[in-house]
Amino acid sequence: MAETSGISGIPTRRNVVAGVGAAGLAAALAACGSSDNSSAGTVQNAATPATGSASTAAGSGSGTELAKASAIPSGGGTVFKDQKVVVTQPTAGTYKAFTAVCTHSGCVVADVSGGTINCGCHGSKFSIEDGSVKNGPATQPLAAATNVTVANGSVTAS
Repeated sequence: MAETSGISGIPTRRNVVAGVGAAGLAAALAACGSSDNSSAGTVQNAATPATGSASTAAGSGSGTELAKASAIPSGGGTVFKDQKVVVTQPTAGTYKAFTAVCTHSGCVVADVSGGTINCGCHGSKFSIEDGSVKNGPATQPLAAATNVTVANGSVTAS
C-alpha cells in the first residue's frame, strides 16, 4: 500500500516520483535484448536454425516480399528503410540480414557499398558478413534480423 499524505488517500510526491522511475527502468530493461550476435543474421527459412552460413532457403516464405533475391547484389546488399532491415549477399548465394538501426545513435543505415553497411549519421561501418563494427564510432555490431527469409527467389519479412 502506497504511503499517502493523509489527505483523502493522495500519494506523496516521493511515491509518485519513485513509481515513475521504476516504470522507466522496467521499460529500458525490456527494450534491451540479448547481446548475443551468434546467429550473425543468416537469412534462412524460419524453421531452420541460424547456424553458420546458409544459402537461399527452400520452402515458402510467408510475409511481405521486400525484393527478389536476385536484386540483392553479390558482395553488397540492400537497405529496406521502412522495415529497418538490411539484407546482404557477402558471397554468391549466401544471404545475411541485420537490423538497419545503427548501434551508435539509432540512425537507420544509409547504404551498402565497399563491403560494408554504412551509417550516414556519424560514419560507422559494419561488415556485410556478420554485422561486426569495421569503423566507429559504433562499438556494438548490428543485431541479426530474424524476421527475414529468402525462399523461392524472394526476400521476405514477417
